[in-house]
Amino acid sequence: MRSICFALVFAAGVWATVAAAPPAAAQAETRSADTAVRDVARAYELHMRGVDPITAGFEGDRAALQRLPDASPEFAASRARTLRDMKALLAAIDPAALGAGARVDHETLKRTIDAELEGLAFDEGRFAFANDSGYFSLMGYLAGATPIRTVADGEAWIARLEATPRYYAQNIANLRRAIATRMMQPRPVVEAALVQVRAIPANAEASPLFAPLLSMSPTISASEQADLRARAKAAIDQGVIPAQRETLAFLEREYLPRAPASLAIRDRPNGAAYYAFLIRRHTTTSMTPDEVHALGLAEVARIRARMDTVMRDSGFTGTFPEFLQYLRTDPRFYAKTPEELLMRAAEIAKRADDRVPSVIGVMPRLPYGVRPVPADLAPTYTTGRYNPGSPKMGVAGGYMVNTSKLDQRPLYELPALTLHEAAPGHHTQIALAQERDDLPWHRRNADVTAFIEGWGLYAEFLGEEMGIYRDPYEMFGRLSYEMWRACRLVADTGIHWKRWSLPQARKCFEENSALAPHNITTELERYVSWPGQALGYKIGEIELRRLRAKATQELGADFDVRAFHDAVLSEGALPLDLLAARIDRWIAERKEKRS
Repeated sequence: MRSICFALVFAAGVWATVAAAPPAAAQAETRSADTAVRDVARAYELHMRGVDPITAGFEGDRAALQRLPDASPEFAASRARTLRDMKALLAAIDPAALGAGARVDHETLKRTIDAELEGLAFDEGRFAFANDSGYFSLMGYLAGATPIRTVADGEAWIARLEATPRYYAQNIANLRRAIATRMMQPRPVVEAALVQVRAIPANAEASPLFAPLLSMSPTISASEQADLRARAKAAIDQGVIPAQRETLAFLEREYLPRAPASLAIRDRPNGAAYYAFLIRRHTTTSMTPDEVHALGLAEVARIRARMDTVMRDSGFTGTFPEFLQYLRTDPRFYAKTPEELLMRAAEIAKRADDRVPSVIGVMPRLPYGVRPVPADLAPTYTTGRYNPGSPKMGVAGGYMVNTSKLDQRPLYELPALTLHEAAPGHHTQIALAQERDDLPWHRRNADVTAFIEGWGLYAEFLGEEMGIYRDPYEMFGRLSYEMWRACRLVADTGIHWKRWSLPQARKCFEENSALAPHNITTELERYVSWPGQALGYKIGEIELRRLRAKATQELGADFDVRAFHDAVLSEGALPLDLLAARIDRWIAERKEKRS
């Protein structure tokens, strides 16, 4: 904390100098104001490296690799005080005195801090788990991204194992506070989470947390490896597993019996205001729930018309419901083994890699792998996901493919899923941001759902230009995935604002998409457990396509799609209005160059 306080004081001192600068020193004032913003951004980075040791560890912070987050309300209160101090420093800086880059840094940091303070005010620590993840799955995720190349790596992992019981205890305390304040997850979400918790192995050797100790570098001596394994086993058997059992008992005996029947977040205390905040956070817009719902209905109608055309292109002569039933049940559309599904995903990924340079000019250096979702997570996990890698730690990105329930993982959806999660989707966008060492921390690691997930959905659309969809079935799968995101706008607002039941929310997916029944169930549980997050995908994608259409129209023959995508991706994840301003500047610069 001392270094953070020093940086804050230093930034305040720089601002005092700027405020006193005479009008004649405008250029020097701009430099000083830019420096003040950089100092606050650096202070924020130092703060976040203490708050978020997971990201800090991925960025090469060796001390952070030994820690887990502090989930206590006392720490949250301390965070709020620090963030308010930083907000005051930013408020003292006149944006008009800043250079172009520093102005974006200032605005994005201001919004980041404002959103974090608002989230802290809602006491979001009470939501310690969702349907498919939570504090009890964090260490499993980290185990898959923790190579042990040195004894120090092993020591750091053991330190995290030893910190796990405290982390569990803090989260259980938060959940008890959720019970007391009635800010809880509803019963279907708790039951889904319990599937995962019950699947946690009961001994160290079978635990995924022991896996990093099974593939240590041969440069570590045999005796040192044996010592690390013995200590890790003791930490898991004596600390982690008892904490996991306590979580299971707590969820079954205390939390589940009190879980509310209503699915709607607006039915929780102050829930309507919280849902409005979540919409702002995840869409970076001021849209109301009713406006989001109406947009979803319009998108459903638009996409459905194109799906009807593609269905006819396939040669199918029956009705739309009959076509959906055919796609959901014909064995030709499903892999026979987990290995086959992974092979199909890997083949699509390499075809996409081959074509990405045709639509993006600047590519990330970090590669990615195609990996199965861990077995203990798979039953309630989504069909696929991307796990960011770490250029600093030598960990590739991970395109995670769920190989459970193969009769619910249709192959005609696999191209769209691959483009979204891997390249040119999440891997390309996130890895490029990670590699921008010249950007401040808060922009390299910006968590802007509408940009990140909007780009992922836009990447599925790019697959058409890249030639990835090889037949009408795969094209229908792409449209089905787009329909899925449109139905999210309808279902999320339907559940949390209009108080729909799960069967009501389910209708949009069943009647308009080819999603398998299990996937629909998993998705709906996700929307219930994570209000508002699902809204960012379609709203972000719509804005990206609008900006592209605008650039195409204004630049005409001078429009370069690769340069456009580079302009979108080069500054990290931006709120949609700042992205629009960025593209407007890019269009103006291109026009100026040709004149």
